[in-house]
Amino acid sequence: MNTKSNITLILGGARSGKSSHAQSLAEGTGKSVTFLATAQALDEEMSTRIQKHRAERPAGWETLEIPCDLAAQVPQIKSDVVILDCVTLLVSNLLMQFVKDDRVEEAPFLLAVQEEIEALIATLRAHAQHQDWFIISNEVGLGLVPPYPMGRVYRDAIGWANQRLAREADHVFFLVAGIPTTIK
Repeated sequence: MNTKSNITLILGGARSGKSSHAQSLAEGTGKSVTFLATAQALDEEMSTRIQKHRAERPAGWETLEIPCDLAAQVPQIKSDVVILDCVTLLVSNLLMQFVKDDRVEEAPFLLAVQEEIEALIATLRAHAQHQDWFIISNEVGLGLVPPYPMGRVYRDAIGWANQRLAREADHVFFLVAGIPTTIK
């Protein structure tokens, strides 16, 4: 029997099929599922996307919408499987807390990302025994270097978070055009 959480990190570019793959894996377990969403409906387009994604999920799944401070919520999740969608938006939510006059307060932002990810990992290992976690994140380091400082800081933070989660993960998949490749 699994005595600790089983963490699967699912990486890929935007619209690469990460969420669909995670949903398929979760459905395949036949277990109870909680969908942990980090997206915020800050505009009409995002609101429409969130509604579409909600409609695509099985009716029996619990959905928690939590933009950050995820570790505090983990002990309350009672399902056998959790999909965290996604780290990319989690880091974006943190970033917006450190933007002043169109500039990022880089050091406190990077520290907040580190604290968020480390707290999540520690909480998963301490409180999420017997749960399967599917954690989704975009791989943003494959393209050009962003031409503006905020984009570079954001890319660096996501890169660090993905590396840290991949080190901790039991399994890592990379999706291209909906096709998963096993990395770990």
